[in-house]
Amino acid sequence: MKLALRHCSIFLMLLLGLSACSVSKFIPEGHYLLDAVKIESDNKEVKPSEMRAYVRQTSNAKWFSLVKIPMYIYSAAGRDSTKWINRLLYRMGDAPRIYDPELTEETREQMEQAVRNMGYMGAQVGAVEVRKGNRLKVHYVIRAGEPYTVGSVAYDIDDYRIAEYLRADSVHRMLAPGMRFDVNVLDQERQRITQYLQNRGYFRFNKDFITYQADTTLYSKQVGLTLKLAPYRRKKEDTPAPHKQYHIRDVNFIFDSDFSDLSTTGLAGLDSVRSGGVNFYYKDKLYLRPRVITDYNRLQTGDLYRLRNVQSTYNALGRLNILKYSNIRFEEDVKSDSACLDAFVTLSRNKNKSVAFEIEGTNSAGDLGAAASVSYMHRNLFKGSETFSIKIRGAYEAITGLEGYANSNYMEYAVEAGLNFPEFMFPFLSSDFKRRIRATSEVTVKYNWQIRPEFERTVASAAWSYKWSKRRASHRFDVFDLNYIYMPYRSETFRSYLDEMDQRNPLLRYSYEDLFIVRMGYTYTYNSSGAASMKTAQRNSYSIRFNIEESGNLLYAFSKIVNRHPKNGEAFQMGNIDFAQYVKMDIDYAKNFMIDYRNSLVFHVGVGVAVPYGNSKSLPFEKLYFSGGANSVRGWSVRSLGPGGYRGDANSLDYVNHTGDIKLDLNLEYRTHLFWKLNGAAFIDAGNVWTIRSRDMQPEGQFKFDRFYKQLAVAYGLGIRFDLDFLILRFDGGMKAVNPMYTGKDRYPIVSPDFKRDFTFHFAVGYPF
Repeated sequence: MKLALRHCSIFLMLLLGLSACSVSKFIPEGHYLLDAVKIESDNKEVKPSEMRAYVRQTSNAKWFSLVKIPMYIYSAAGRDSTKWINRLLYRMGDAPRIYDPELTEETREQMEQAVRNMGYMGAQVGAVEVRKGNRLKVHYVIRAGEPYTVGSVAYDIDDYRIAEYLRADSVHRMLAPGMRFDVNVLDQERQRITQYLQNRGYFRFNKDFITYQADTTLYSKQVGLTLKLAPYRRKKEDTPAPHKQYHIRDVNFIFDSDFSDLSTTGLAGLDSVRSGGVNFYYKDKLYLRPRVITDYNRLQTGDLYRLRNVQSTYNALGRLNILKYSNIRFEEDVKSDSACLDAFVTLSRNKNKSVAFEIEGTNSAGDLGAAASVSYMHRNLFKGSETFSIKIRGAYEAITGLEGYANSNYMEYAVEAGLNFPEFMFPFLSSDFKRRIRATSEVTVKYNWQIRPEFERTVASAAWSYKWSKRRASHRFDVFDLNYIYMPYRSETFRSYLDEMDQRNPLLRYSYEDLFIVRMGYTYTYNSSGAASMKTAQRNSYSIRFNIEESGNLLYAFSKIVNRHPKNGEAFQMGNIDFAQYVKMDIDYAKNFMIDYRNSLVFHVGVGVAVPYGNSKSLPFEKLYFSGGANSVRGWSVRSLGPGGYRGDANSLDYVNHTGDIKLDLNLEYRTHLFWKLNGAAFIDAGNVWTIRSRDMQPEGQFKFDRFYKQLAVAYGLGIRFDLDFLILRFDGGMKAVNPMYTGKDRYPIVSPDFKRDFTFHFAVGYPF
């Protein structure tokens, strides 16, 4: 291992040395390689990180902000572009950035103007060139000086109605005496006023009608600011007129047609129906119930035009899976004393039904297999955009290392069906409430049948849940989730094994017993960037995920009322089958720090606690925490770490023992763009799981405050990600650094690593956090 690392290091250093020498051949005589760009500011209000947006020429990218590997890859190629190897290196690499003084001057001017727009009217930006050989560094030095401030704010608005509106909204004004004379804030105030008026009927209003007059006095850095409102003119030659407020007159929904002439005559050839104050135009057949559209429509006849109602209608219609897209257009009818709008909403239908077929290969701890599935989806089951889906799956796996059985085949059959309603389905709820919450309701039914040589296991479940989102936050409320685990067959050999392990590890037997799980849960997720979890954010951002669930409390209370004591003296039963009782809570937090557009640092912490009580001595196996794997401590394979300092054995069922009631994950990952669609990562992971109660064979696995931090497993490693836009394939290689399962020198494999023992490879889809 050490010899291999030494050889790799020597080869890498030799490659970098040769490439560095070859960079010069791409630098024309009399020119310089742009080696670095640095920005300095003498004012903490003017942040260099914000000024980087104005830099017109940057130096070559660095992997992990350390080495310009892409430039060296490019420079390793020859000048002959007809050779395929050179063209490949060109595409993989990054051409040396030759310094351009014109771009530097353009950057300096734009940066200086940006600082002056912030209120520092006397700001000066200098560009200092530092040459060394054929390389050059540019330092932009910002001297902001003293800022100009707003001495007074006045409003020159002749339109009495708009003046009254702005007076009523004065609490939200962004302009105030004493503030820095920031042009960016002035423009934000224009946009705020524009949006405010567009939500009060002013359909034709835009920010160009708002101007400022700034007066300065001699030898003073104070500005007298006046906000002016220009009268309405559609064209320059038009006579000035007051701004008109528009009302919605007619609302028309057009199905499967796109008209350039959206008028009464243009719609004459279509069938029509009127419902809920809305006109519906369609060909042949209306595929959506009118009530569905009226419930999702926010444009009401007689109301003032409001931009937010237009956007709300777009968002509401976007939740209907049967619709591919929607488009809203308005026709004006302006008279001397009134202004009206006719709304025309065109709806394009999505595919009503679809069938998909999938084939996949499986690898479970070295056991190879294959699986196939077929799924069917209907996006408009009851003409209300209800989505019905059903999926049937079958899998086969050849099990190795299993002795004493006639066959070694693992078969799995599963069927899953779901029905999604695009509204909050609950009795006695008003339409207004359903509109405000914008939730979807989902009912799912699943059945899974596992056939192994040792046992057969079936899992049947049914659930009812609600989902809704608002801005960057999403919510999920599982009202009812019933899971029934049934073991119809266990071989005599397997029963004997469970009996033998019963005294040492009762959890193993508990994992293979019949069980009811009746749970209720709530999940809250917030992402400050609004990015999908699969993609990494392109700016500083953070995400929070909180989940809490409980199981068995209602059944336990009912059982206590009916029977004061359980029949068997240990646990109450439902239909002669035990039911689980527990409470479980998880919190995940991730923070993304953008270093530049190619590099970021991501920190993640995840904490979970689950407490079995009442009717349960232990959590169901499916609800226990485990550590290790592609999204946890990556120096260990999945379900192979913990609890605490528990070492385990080589038994094929020992994965049951590597579980706990408490989990802690700490992760730090540096992400960098390599080239093409390849991204790289360097990471450090720490974490483990622990039990709340002491297990006979795992006394070192119980959580205790005075030792848990000593039992944290630590790993480090590198990863490659293929970013295919719609899919991210992730390959991570982790090495153990601190192994709490051992003592002595084996506890710290980072000092004397053993590749065979300490390395673990992971393949996954999406980012780990």
